[in-house]
Amino acid sequence: MSTELELLRQRRAREFRRKMLEGKDKPAASQPLRTKPTPKEIVRRSLVGRGTEVLETARRNYPSEIAILEENLAKVIQEGRLKGPITGEELYAFLQRSGLQFNMNTKIRIAEGGELKSIEEKLRGQSKDD
Repeated sequence: MSTELELLRQRRAREFRRKMLEGKDKPAASQPLRTKPTPKEIVRRSLVGRGTEVLETARRNYPSEIAILEENLAKVIQEGRLKGPITGEELYAFLQRSGLQFNMNTKIRIAEGGELKSIEEKLRGQSKDD
């Protein structure tokens, strides 16, 4: 009987040691390493409204210039010299003044009768009524 108890204690001690060793490995693996955010991520966090859309449209037209702009803008944001969010309109105006000319896809829609209609649909509907 005492040998059975001793064997049971030894087995439990081994299981306990194994769980402790596994437990030491898990926290290191479960905690992701904090990497330094990229300039792109820093700038994106500061954009509001259509800011992301403006940035992506500009990137399609001027990829190398926007990469340089993002790096410099990220530095300014991190240094705290730029306070508050950047709207799409502000970013578009800044890029235009910087010499980066591009067009945004703009749609004007009118709410009528609970649905959105384009100007074309609105005018077409008025001409049918006449």
